[in-house]
Amino acid sequence: MTNKILAATALASIALAGFAGAAEARDQIRIVGSSTVFPFATVAAEQFGKTTEFKTPVIESTGSGGGIKLFCAGTGIEHPDITNASRAIKESELEMCAENGVDQITEVKIGFDGIVIANAKSGPEVDFTKRDLWLALAKRIPVDGKLVENPYRNWSDVNPDLPNVAIEVLGPPPTSGTRDALAELVMEAGCEEVAGAKEAGLEGKACMEIREDGAYIEAGENDNLIVQKLDANPNAFGIFGYSFLDQNQDKIKGATIGGVEPSFDNIASGEYGVSRPLFFYVKNAHVGTIPGLKEYVAEFVSDKASGEFGYLTDKGLIPLPQEQFEEMQEQAMSLTPMTM
Repeated sequence: MTNKILAATALASIALAGFAGAAEARDQIRIVGSSTVFPFATVAAEQFGKTTEFKTPVIESTGSGGGIKLFCAGTGIEHPDITNASRAIKESELEMCAENGVDQITEVKIGFDGIVIANAKSGPEVDFTKRDLWLALAKRIPVDGKLVENPYRNWSDVNPDLPNVAIEVLGPPPTSGTRDALAELVMEAGCEEVAGAKEAGLEGKACMEIREDGAYIEAGENDNLIVQKLDANPNAFGIFGYSFLDQNQDKIKGATIGGVEPSFDNIASGEYGVSRPLFFYVKNAHVGTIPGLKEYVAEFVSDKASGEFGYLTDKGLIPLPQEQFEEMQEQAMSLTPMTM
């Protein structure tokens, strides 16, 4: 029995040593996650690569849910060091992390973003309500007290003030944090404004189901592709983060929602009603083993990057209020782990 214990201990020591040695062999930070945070992380990574002795991190746009799944799968060089997210990590995801030995995670809130409904510059000017958007995109709606598959084909069927063109919306897939935010901030809220929805059994997750008959088209985790398709089709609309609208204003324009324009100031003030916080999560077990990880975090949360007048605001990031920003900086720099 003693020999077995000694053998097991030796194997564990070898495994740990192997992780440390192998991790040192990976000399680039690996980042996955949100397509919305991707452009901000990319700019910070490029700046980091130019101004430090470390290599530029490798970043993949996998969607928030997909990134967290990869991040939580374990520790070691085969697993990413950071995951970006356009929503907060869920309790169930933290449990998945803990089950796989990822039990020291630092959460960093970097700022805010708005979800926009945009179309080509040559397309119609539109003012949606959340009710309009839910009636256009919901899988099932109440008609005469009964739930039916969504019968609406044109926007004017939903609201006569909207264009008489086919409902065609390119949007994020279920793995995207933008899809999660769309579900909570638009679909659930819009459902609550529809008479008879609750009585017909539509509330909570039932309100968040999106139609699958071709009116809503999942465009993957490539928001740039959505922009290209909108530019080519003036009657289509796309759903993505404000930063992509901000960076492509020569091609597309954002629809107002409830009469409020999606703009930097309106999102920052909270007047625009479809906004959400953005995050990234650091695997603390990799700090000190993957070269430059702590230094990359320092670059991202610096005043010059994500501060009020930082270079990321030029890319569309809505910065945190100063007091929150300073608290976030302290938490990020000290790599304070979340309570699991």
